Amino acid sequence: MNVRYKLLTSSVLSASLLTLSGCQMTSLFNPDEPVNVNNQQAEVVASAPLNIDELQPVPVEVTPDEPKKEAKKPVPIDDLWQRIRLQLAFEVPDNARVNSQRNWFLSHPEYLERVGKRAEPFLHLIVEEIDRRGMPMEFALLPIVESAFDPFAYSHGSASGVWQFIPSTARHYGLKIDWWYDGRRDVYAATQAALDYLEALHDYFDGNWLHAIAAYNSGEGRVAAAIRRNKRKGEPTDFWNLDLPRETRAYVPKLLALADILANTDEYGIVWYPIENQPQLNVIEVPGQIDLALAADMAELPLETLHRYNSAYNRWATAPDGPHRLLLPQPNASIFESAIQKTDPSDWLSWKRHKIRSGESLLTIAKKYNTSVDVIQSVNELNGALIRSGDYLLIPVATKDLEQYTLSSNQRRIAKQSKQYGKSKVNYQVQSGDTLWDISRAFDVGVRELASWNSMAPGDYLRPGQKLVIWQEGNSAQKSTGILRTIVYQVRSGDSLARIANRFNVSIAQIEQWNNISRSSYLQPGQRLTLKVDVVNVNS
Repeated sequence: MNVRYKLLTSSVLSASLLTLSGCQMTSLFNPDEPVNVNNQQAEVVASAPLNIDELQPVPVEVTPDEPKKEAKKPVPIDDLWQRIRLQLAFEVPDNARVNSQRNWFLSHPEYLERVGKRAEPFLHLIVEEIDRRGMPMEFALLPIVESAFDPFAYSHGSASGVWQFIPSTARHYGLKIDWWYDGRRDVYAATQAALDYLEALHDYFDGNWLHAIAAYNSGEGRVAAAIRRNKRKGEPTDFWNLDLPRETRAYVPKLLALADILANTDEYGIVWYPIENQPQLNVIEVPGQIDLALAADMAELPLETLHRYNSAYNRWATAPDGPHRLLLPQPNASIFESAIQKTDPSDWLSWKRHKIRSGESLLTIAKKYNTSVDVIQSVNELNGALIRSGDYLLIPVATKDLEQYTLSSNQRRIAKQSKQYGKSKVNYQVQSGDTLWDISRAFDVGVRELASWNSMAPGDYLRPGQKLVIWQEGNSAQKSTGILRTIVYQVRSGDSLARIANRFNVSIAQIEQWNNISRSSYLQPGQRLTLKVDVVNVNS
């Protein structure tokens, strides 16, 4: 019997739509929690768009003279925003908090334009991974809420990267953080970790995505505690009724507002920065540590451009123990792969032979060459920190001046400290025992401002000798009354009381009094002196 394929009747089509929608809701949300779509405080409802090409064909008889019809081919989606739009799963409630966030975005179209430009290299990579996992496509917009798609974003809570991981959560989900590399700023690795975390939160909250999203912002413990409180009071436990921090109460509405704007772009008159629905970056696994400047030359890219795509690398090279992964634009990736095959791994770094001098340690040598102690130990097969004067060490060094690695951790900090944030600037050298809070109180400035001026977070630890800038509105000499600290100074070879007094802006008589010595006494290298100094006015 001759047959052809015929579309389902409208009644069967409607039933199929209901069945598909019901399956999607069951997989994304807690079926035990009622959904009130007519209430402003309704939870998110998922709806799966019907793909007619996936419907089962129904065989029907066809007369011999009836021509066959060609099957429809799916229309390719060229625009990445359109691809996201067609897969949005959440229903956005008519809610005052959502409306407020939507109004802000609509009144700042230049912000969405700026975010789109930043997102362009990475968005396809993120969308592909969300698609592969079958997760709601709204999560492609979450980096806008978190970081405005800035890989170098660093928040007041020590969160970093486009997905804004704090160190503890990052490490829990497999992101490495050390002197050379910060996986929170590795868009490829951090995307995997962020989606793993969201899936875990989704399971933890019995399939409620809004609870999971809120917990991504403020932690599962806080959201779970709010749910328990409402249960004890007999109150609703949906997101909109939970007593959560102010930031979290705005966080979920921001995501929903963005999704609504994207879903109704024409209605709101918003033009999204166009991004092709094509991979922008290739993931290249390099088999060993490589200088970023050399990699940029091999890929025929500016160094800063390559480093911006690979913002996880804190220094001038990939991490010694990995990862050595690079994200490169497709044309440049091919050029790089061809070049890397023609070179030897020993040529991917430059080396210097260093003769150990008296008094040097691995730490001082590492600082001199902008490397780490463990790298020197590994290269030179050292089991401990013991080194001998006159021996030689092999040290990996950058091929270019460090100032040219403009997106390294040090250079970004220098650039931030060079910006003007007030009328006068104080250069302050950190002393043992200092905290950002202590320093902020002494100079009458905010902790967050102090941290921001120095490319830090308020909770970051300070290292003795670290240099900070402090901005003030008035004359720094008038406002600064000094910070007195008692320190123990170890005498070095060649030191004299006069030299020490000059360095710490104290008098020889004071040093004599504090240490019960006289200026006729000889100082011995290694001798310890107690000094009471104004650390603001130390001559560094």
